[in-house]
Amino acid sequence: MRVDNITLSLAWRNLWRHPRRTWLTVGAMVFSNILLVFMISLQFGMYRVMYDNSLSLITGHLQVQAEGYIDEPRIRSTVPAAGGLANALRQAMPANNVAVRAMAFALVSSAERSFGVQVVGVQPAYEPGVSNLPGLVKQGRFLNASDERAAVIGSSLSRNLKVGLGDELTLFGSGRDGSFAAGIANVVGIFESGSNDIDRSFMQIPLTDFQEIFFMEDQAHSIVVMTPDLFELEPAMATMRYIVDADGLVVHDWDELQPGLKQSVQADMASAWFMYAVLIVLVAFSVLNTQLMSVLDRTREFGIVMALGLAPIRLGRLVFLETGIMAGMGLLLGVAAGSAVVSWFGFYGFTYPGLEEMSARFNLPGRIYPSASFASLVWGPSVVFLACLAAAIYPAAKLLRLQPVAAMRAA
Repeated sequence: MRVDNITLSLAWRNLWRHPRRTWLTVGAMVFSNILLVFMISLQFGMYRVMYDNSLSLITGHLQVQAEGYIDEPRIRSTVPAAGGLANALRQAMPANNVAVRAMAFALVSSAERSFGVQVVGVQPAYEPGVSNLPGLVKQGRFLNASDERAAVIGSSLSRNLKVGLGDELTLFGSGRDGSFAAGIANVVGIFESGSNDIDRSFMQIPLTDFQEIFFMEDQAHSIVVMTPDLFELEPAMATMRYIVDADGLVVHDWDELQPGLKQSVQADMASAWFMYAVLIVLVAFSVLNTQLMSVLDRTREFGIVMALGLAPIRLGRLVFLETGIMAGMGLLLGVAAGSAVVSWFGFYGFTYPGLEEMSARFNLPGRIYPSASFASLVWGPSVVFLACLAAAIYPAAKLLRLQPVAAMRAA
């Protein structure tokens, strides 16, 4: 839409003929933009916490596995020389945390009961860097590098087996070579992850003990990697694929390891945008009301200038331009104020009663920090801007059907 200086000057002067009405309309835009910027940034921050909570429990951000292991986790599908490969990854990616794991299903027996559980062999020195499970130990302690025949189990499994700290467990399973595998372990720690499925069917022992019990030699089932930033995995993946360049080994990212996680976030975002849409529609109706009142107030004036030869299309442009100026002011002021609010909460954090207690239970931070990005700062205000322009269509369209004589007779 071509706009000349005269039209721009008229639009600006028309807005300030009723400054209170103009500022009320701009204020509604600014308020909605501040709210959208803050809520979207807070939502992204909560998603980061959700991702970290879900991925740091077991999965990690990236994993090296044998090809096909992700679909069919068999004990024979192993990563050869896993310890050496993990050391190579640590040297190539010093900013990342790397740990080796081995997993098998086994029958675990106490003096009174037996249950089938997933036994995980971990490196005690490196596991805290890729998992928050060591921080969830409520009784006893996590594994040490010097431990032998030690185990950390879930609270539900502890109750089911009727065992406590210091009690002995017996493991029975199948070794990598198909032979009978058996071993013993003493309970040194009991964790509470908040997930009943994990607490009742998960057990960790030192990787060296696992390899001895299940005849793994120097092999494992996965090398888990945690990067400093979840959303910047590409460099780490490229480095890992270069180092891991071997037949039968693949690198999986978190989306492949937990495909349902992104889908749940997308579903939550869709429901949130429905609520945002309601707010945007209310603002658009506010703009529609303001511009419609403005057009009705100036009907006689418009009739006079049309009688003097001004084309109705130019009056429509004038109404659009007035709306665009208000929407632009609302966008700029809203983004500026919203950025300040997000920056403040991004430094001090956001919390509400009960959040810190609940977060401490899951070894998570007690405050949520809004995640500011170009998308979170621009998405909402841009939609408000477009919705306001769309709201000006009806008032502008009324001018196209306006008859000069009838308009000049209007009261």
